[in-house]
Amino acid sequence: MKTHWLKIAVLGALVPLTSWADTDPKNWDLVLEKAQGQTVYWNAWGGSPTTNAFIEWAGDRVKEEFGVTVEHVKLTDTADAVTRVLSEKEVDKDQGGAIDLIWINGANFASMKDAELLFGPWAEDLPGWRHVDVVGKSVQSDFTVPVEGFESPWAMAQVVFMYDTADIADPLPSANAILDWAKAHPGRYTYPQPPDFLGTTFLKQMLVELIDNSEELALPATDDNYDAVTAPLWDYLAELTPVLWREGRAYPPSGTRQIQLMNDGELDLAISFSPGAASTAIANYELPDTVRTFVLDKGTIGNASYVAIPYNSSAKEGAMVLANFLLSAEAQANAQDPNVLGYGTVLDVAGLPEEDKKRFDSLDLGIATLSPAELGRAQAEPHPSWMTRIADDWQKRYGVAQ
Repeated sequence: MKTHWLKIAVLGALVPLTSWADTDPKNWDLVLEKAQGQTVYWNAWGGSPTTNAFIEWAGDRVKEEFGVTVEHVKLTDTADAVTRVLSEKEVDKDQGGAIDLIWINGANFASMKDAELLFGPWAEDLPGWRHVDVVGKSVQSDFTVPVEGFESPWAMAQVVFMYDTADIADPLPSANAILDWAKAHPGRYTYPQPPDFLGTTFLKQMLVELIDNSEELALPATDDNYDAVTAPLWDYLAELTPVLWREGRAYPPSGTRQIQLMNDGELDLAISFSPGAASTAIANYELPDTVRTFVLDKGTIGNASYVAIPYNSSAKEGAMVLANFLLSAEAQANAQDPNVLGYGTVLDVAGLPEEDKKRFDSLDLGIATLSPAELGRAQAEPHPSWMTRIADDWQKRYGVAQ
């Protein structure tokens, strides 16, 4: 059975290579000149008020400094933007596309890159790239797929679990510890419903945790290896699901709703892909100040969030200017502030000019944020084909209507 990701990948053979029809990013002065007056339609997940507020702030700053207008097109699923660009390609709309920039990573990036729906390469020619930490952070490979300059990183993420210390005395250091606790406290844990990215992240995290050789996940899932590799996950879910919130017959649709359930006292444990999420929620009075975070003893999955430019964007210069601003110390420190987003930075802070270092040194990361040493080195994301197949399989086994 072929997956949706593989179906899109096949289209790459039918699509001509992207060409430089627009300004070369190496000529940054010309990029800035042409960006003046452009409107960038940034298609980005719109499910979080704090994220929406950050995007609005970034748009205001780019308008003020560079004369570029940013319109946030709020998505519930990034795949919708991928489908839109693919549809435009199929009708030969090679200019004036509806999307200028996409917040993207993983399977969606792999699909667009393989189908040659992206403008570039451009990211490593941005002036801000010189401060990106390409040694300590995985920003040149996206879910095992080489980035090759077709997307620019703007935030780092790593799986953490948020728990209320008023109800759970100590962190739960493994998948089996979470299962044992859930059995002893039925109804007090759940995860967002796949294909929500946090829901699929939980599935991937448990798979990485449960199998003996996670290196198998760096290669594409196939009909020959899929059942054997994922069997421990489905065995685990068979035990976990009956003791989830509402006995696994309903799931929150998003991480935002999951946090609301925790704040309402219905849950004691929740998953997040932002190490600063709990501190941010506490700062915004969305969680009690007794909430803390932990990671699993074997480590947890980490990745970067990126922005990419469709091949037929009509505001490529403006999109590059926005992407470059997102790499600035100003934007990165603002995003890391738990009162704003609590995201990890993609920059090598130690290599920044002193004035920019101070932006990070002055941040109070919050009472629930783990230090880099406590987070440990992130585990690698599986190849995107695993996520696609696992999400489809979960829907057949456990999918419920919202």
